[in-house]
Amino acid sequence: MERIHPNRQVMAFIFILVLVQVWSEPTIRYPIMEETESGSFVAHLAKDLGLRSGDLAARSARVMSDDYKQRLLLDPETGDLLLREKLDREELCASVDPCVLHFQVSLEKPMQYFQGELLIQDINDHSPEFPDREMLLKIRENSQPGTLLPLNLAQDLDVGSNGLQEYTVNPNSHFHVLTRNNSEGKKYPELVQDTALDREEQAELSLTLTALDGGSPPRSGTAMVRILILDINDNAPEFVKTPYEVQVLESSPPDSAVLIVLAQDADAGNFGRVSYGLFQASDEVRQTFSINEITGEIRLKKGLDFEKIKSYHVKIEATDGGGLSGKGAVLIEVVDVNDNAPELTISSLTSSVPENAPETVISIFRVGDRDSGENGKVICSIPETLPFILKSTFKNFYTLVTESPLDRESRAEYNITITISDMGTPRLTTQHTITVQVSDVNDNAPAFTQSSYTLSVHENNSPALHIGTISATDSDSGSNAHITYSLLPTHDSHLPITSLVSINAENGQLFAPRTLDYEALQTFEFHVGATDQGSPALSSQALVRVLVLDANDNAPFVLYPLQNASAPFTELLPRAAEPGYLVTKVVAVDRDSGQNAWLSFQLLKASEPGLFSVWAHNGEVRTTRLLSERDAPKHRLLLLVKDNGDPPRSASVTLQVLVVDGFSQPYLPLPEVARDPVHDNDDLLTLYLVIALASVSSLFLLSVLLFVGLRLCRRAQSASLAGCSAPERHFPGHLVDVSGAGTLSQSYQYEVCLTGDSGTGEFRFLNPMIPELLVQDSGRELKENLHGRESFVFS
Repeated sequence: MERIHPNRQVMAFIFILVLVQVWSEPTIRYPIMEETESGSFVAHLAKDLGLRSGDLAARSARVMSDDYKQRLLLDPETGDLLLREKLDREELCASVDPCVLHFQVSLEKPMQYFQGELLIQDINDHSPEFPDREMLLKIRENSQPGTLLPLNLAQDLDVGSNGLQEYTVNPNSHFHVLTRNNSEGKKYPELVQDTALDREEQAELSLTLTALDGGSPPRSGTAMVRILILDINDNAPEFVKTPYEVQVLESSPPDSAVLIVLAQDADAGNFGRVSYGLFQASDEVRQTFSINEITGEIRLKKGLDFEKIKSYHVKIEATDGGGLSGKGAVLIEVVDVNDNAPELTISSLTSSVPENAPETVISIFRVGDRDSGENGKVICSIPETLPFILKSTFKNFYTLVTESPLDRESRAEYNITITISDMGTPRLTTQHTITVQVSDVNDNAPAFTQSSYTLSVHENNSPALHIGTISATDSDSGSNAHITYSLLPTHDSHLPITSLVSINAENGQLFAPRTLDYEALQTFEFHVGATDQGSPALSSQALVRVLVLDANDNAPFVLYPLQNASAPFTELLPRAAEPGYLVTKVVAVDRDSGQNAWLSFQLLKASEPGLFSVWAHNGEVRTTRLLSERDAPKHRLLLLVKDNGDPPRSASVTLQVLVVDGFSQPYLPLPEVARDPVHDNDDLLTLYLVIALASVSSLFLLSVLLFVGLRLCRRAQSASLAGCSAPERHFPGHLVDVSGAGTLSQSYQYEVCLTGDSGTGEFRFLNPMIPELLVQDSGRELKENLHGRESFVFS
């Protein structure tokens, strides 16, 4: 047995309560005069329903008429019920009195219905009218006083006291008129003969028949009655059957035969010849049926509509040649056929539904069929594949609701086709399509196309260079899918990421706001965020790694031998040195990396060609042969240090070699050079510089100790950055350890620190392992190098 869901049980119980409440509500009735202007006030509906004015708007009040036409308007703000159009009682109800239009009032939250009636009151806006302006009446001359002569009645579209009330005739000596009621309750005139007639004295009489209604002031209509006095005809025609009964399909086309009536007259000759006609027929009967005067065949003049008129009572008359007539009746029953397709009237429609919403009412509508019986029964359905269901609420009212929450990202629009079919043969079907848009809710965070990005940029780039683009997508729509990009804060307080990269918030383009230096920074990482503009906003993040690519922007720097502008560095060479003797080793560094830092050495020029050679890969300067007595005691060498970049960069080294007989003397006397007074001033300046250098070194040592203490406490910038600070650009220091396996035969440990403003550098050699002779000679070299661009401190 299928298990009934508890929610459906609860909903069914609620619907039963709603139906009980609707049926228990009394019917409200409002009278209104016909021809009242549109927009006129009918009633204060909110007050009559026991509601406040604002309740109607809050509960989506709707007013619907039973005749599928919206004749009333409801102002939900004031609660007033207004006329939507001018009403004509005669057009709406014809002769039916009272004229009542039924309507319903529906309320939501909770669902509630009220029955209402609009009583349209008649005004005297129509005058009585006779179907013929002239009536011909033939009377036998032997008719006796008191003879009654029924006449055709006048038609007055008004009802009640405004309808036709009486007939009068102009004063004469032969006839007066009486007002009678027929079997249908309609008033008709009947002439009463007052005196005997004499055809030889007067063969024709003319009377004016007046029809008066009961309006104030009364309206009237007139017709001329011509009375022909005939010879004696003592037999009137009689119908062989009365009343006739016949059924006619409403689908019968115009000019279709209905039936043939027959009347017989016992007289002979002209008095026995019968002609047929309609008697006391209303406008509707005359417009719908016709009768052949000779054959008595009744035919349709126009199509029938069962939904408007279900039967006709037609009175007929047979008149002989002598003027005598007999009366009959035909009862015509209209048979319904399934000629009306079901109809759907929407009273409430919601075209947009937010996604993820619980059960939501999409539409409230009513279905119906103008046919009757099985032809008027309807069934309603929607496709089963859609997440919507139909619920029958009241009479022929249905509610279309969502069956489950909708997901806009799966489907943003639904076209719901409501199919209504009747039970007739053949079945007629009506379809109505409702389009429902699923509005977006910010339930999807932006998603990056990659979880991490790796970008590269060459150093020495131009400021504001575009280095790459990150991208994220959002499955939502509108502002919920509008993404803005941002840089997320980093935990590294030493590296403000905004100084290295900027991002375009609209398209995710990344830019380098300043020139990057590979020697100062090889790579850095940061996180970027993508945030939508929903409420609340959703976001995601991705990792971006930027690689700074090296460029050959640094020329080789010679560390040893020391170079200055005043004099070349001097090396000592024993005269007894063997071939391959190591004179010195050129030590150089290049701040670039990779092949841009691969150095090669070359001997460009020598005062004694063939005596010295330099190894290309390690910079060792060696003798190539034994020295002779003929060789000069002093040699000058010019060496070139070149990197492997594109284009290559280079630096030159000037070296002076003194040939000595042995190392008992510290050095050979150099040639005397005439002193210049300017050099004397330079010596004094050098002394001041030496004193200043010693002071700066002491302050530097104190600063280093202070900096180390601050770093341990606050984890601030590195010691290398503190020792090499510059007003514009900062380059971190590099500790280089050069062992004998490199370009020096001895071990050196030194620290290189370059400033970014002047291009000059300061080098500190820590505990160098150098020959004693080099130490003895360093005093003189220090003094000479103070005039150069680099300064050297030995410890």
